[in-house]
Amino acid sequence: MADTGLEMQPDRVEKLGPFIGVFTPSVLTILGVILYLRTGWVVGNVGLPRALLIVTIANAITLLTSLSVSAVSTNMRVRAGGAYYIISRSLGLEIGAAIGIPLFLAQALSVTLYAFGLAESLRYVWPDVEIVPVAAGTVVVVALLAGRGASLALRLQLPIVAAIGASLGALAIGVSGRAPDIGEVAAGIEGGESFWVVFAVFFPAVTGIMAGISLSGDLRDPQRSIPRGTLAAVLTGFAVYLAVPVLLAVAATSQELVDNELIWFDIAGPTLSWFIFPGLWGAIFSSAVGSILGAPRTIEALVKDGALPGLFARGKSVTSGFGVSLLLSTGTALAAVLLGDLNTVAPVLSMFFLITYGVINLVAGLGILSGELSYRPTLRIPWWLSLAGSAACFWVMFVISPLAFVVAISIEAAIYVAVRRRRMTASFGDLRRSALLGIVRSTLLRLAKLPQDPRNWRPNVLVFAGDVSHRAGLVRFGSWLVQDRGILTVAKLVVGELSDHAADIPQRVASLHSELEELGVAAFAEVDVVKSFEEGAIAVSQANGIAGIDSNTLMFGWSSKPARRAGMLRIIRQVGGLGKSAVICKVPDGFAPGVTPRIDVWWGGLQQNGDLMVLLAHLLTLNPAWRGASMSIKSIASSPESAARSEEALERMIKAARVNSKFEVILKPADKTVSAVIQTESGSADVVLLGLSDPPVGEEEIYAERLALLVEGLDTVLLVRNAGSFRGQLLGEELRVEEGSRD
Repeated sequence: MADTGLEMQPDRVEKLGPFIGVFTPSVLTILGVILYLRTGWVVGNVGLPRALLIVTIANAITLLTSLSVSAVSTNMRVRAGGAYYIISRSLGLEIGAAIGIPLFLAQALSVTLYAFGLAESLRYVWPDVEIVPVAAGTVVVVALLAGRGASLALRLQLPIVAAIGASLGALAIGVSGRAPDIGEVAAGIEGGESFWVVFAVFFPAVTGIMAGISLSGDLRDPQRSIPRGTLAAVLTGFAVYLAVPVLLAVAATSQELVDNELIWFDIAGPTLSWFIFPGLWGAIFSSAVGSILGAPRTIEALVKDGALPGLFARGKSVTSGFGVSLLLSTGTALAAVLLGDLNTVAPVLSMFFLITYGVINLVAGLGILSGELSYRPTLRIPWWLSLAGSAACFWVMFVISPLAFVVAISIEAAIYVAVRRRRMTASFGDLRRSALLGIVRSTLLRLAKLPQDPRNWRPNVLVFAGDVSHRAGLVRFGSWLVQDRGILTVAKLVVGELSDHAADIPQRVASLHSELEELGVAAFAEVDVVKSFEEGAIAVSQANGIAGIDSNTLMFGWSSKPARRAGMLRIIRQVGGLGKSAVICKVPDGFAPGVTPRIDVWWGGLQQNGDLMVLLAHLLTLNPAWRGASMSIKSIASSPESAARSEEALERMIKAARVNSKFEVILKPADKTVSAVIQTESGSADVVLLGLSDPPVGEEEIYAERLALLVEGLDTVLLVRNAGSFRGQLLGEELRVEEGSRD
């Protein structure tokens, strides 16, 4: 948790129920500025049938989102933060922040939207009113009211419900005196705005559910209040938005509906129009209050989780007065006044609210599909319904404006990356683990049924690193060899009794993870308690892995002790019977490849280690740390005839293997040993790959001494033993060179 900087004061907010805390702010935000000032514009532009289609699509998306919100909220204790809290606790802090920050902006811009609406409505009594100053003044007044506390602001909205009812009655009475004729309005005006442009302007009308959800921290019982209040508000709003377009279509022409934002007043007439003012101004004002109450709470929740610096929530919380969060929300709303008018702000809001809706639906769908045992909502809806709602949100975003869709998604992605780089640690679990486990399980079951082939071979490396701080070079080589194409596991063996060390294993694993992260190595950490190194390494090698992706290559660090090297050779022999290859890595502390790295592979052919050595060398060249590396395959011949045969075989092998390498066959001088030739030819190489033989049982220490002589004078060496089931086939065909370096 981050230091929020909020003053610790007694909570002066009275806890709210479903009507005051959810239904009232939601329905009054739904029945707000768009209802009074843009519903006629919608009908006039696209015609009544398509206007009703817009209303239906928008409300269907909101209804699906409301069902998803209700399902999720009955499965968890929704605390302060509303939609951000739901998303972050379900999909993680990074995704939560990526949605939460734009959600805050949308909530703050909503205040501006409603302020513009109030300013436009004043033109009925003050035709020359200046829109921008009035909108700015409205933002300030709303912020002052919010600073007095949520309970007071929300209770002031109760009379507005009655006022909205009166205004709807005034409209209906005004329409009743006119002859029904909706034929002219069926098609809309010629050359009007397109369907999706109109949809983008209308959609903020149905985003009012965020007003109630955002007050989750102020509710007595969010699990009960959010579903009841939200669904009731959505259904009420849907009914009103189906009725009002029909009433307007009966009472006015398409051109009148487009040209006159205040058409309600003309339809109601001079007397009844005064019943519209309280509902209009009250709805607009209450919508602005609902948004200004939600935006600071989203900011404070982001700060509390550490997604934003504590500076953004200094001073008092919005629940107890003016602080930085409320001032920031007010400042953002005031800055947006410079955008100029309601139609400019509305599409921006639509994009960010649609993203929020889409992700909330995704959360509800994944909750079921992931098989998360803790996901047990009391209100359960089919997973496909939630995912359909999510898909609809993103589809609508795209058809409204492909460019705006790309920009909005890019902003979300940029925030996600920025937050992820901060490596925040959450104190809660989320659906991602269950969802990924479900995918992994399904994939593993499918993978287990597929045949294995040399072409599908990937390096799954198990490194016995001991103390990683002293074996950093070994671990890095393991990472380089895996090259993001296989799985790297770093194991630490603790010699002793399990009863003595079992309690320490979680802490040791966490410490090993931290060390690997410091090295910049992506690997799984494993700590095992064993009775001896040799027996433990063999047991761990057998147990490591699952469903056909078990480790196929073991790595050990070079030891200066012949007895320890002999133990490694005994381990390598036994795991070789299991089809597991092995690498002994001699690497100095602080090793790093040169500017133009050089890799030498010594190919003998007698033990069939060469194909694995060439493949591992090739993997090294693909790593950014080894960029520009040159690979050379070398072989030693004892006679010109065998040298010619070796050259022919190596040329054929490189062509078949399709690796970027050159080759060289060296005729061994009579007065030099194989070891001396290798040391002379490869003394300046960045890394040398040599093959390992399988010494006779009981002669491991003798062979270990020979290995010491072989690698003497070579700084970095990989000693490779190929024992996989595709031994000799990894490069595409089985190849041998008659004589070699005793590999």
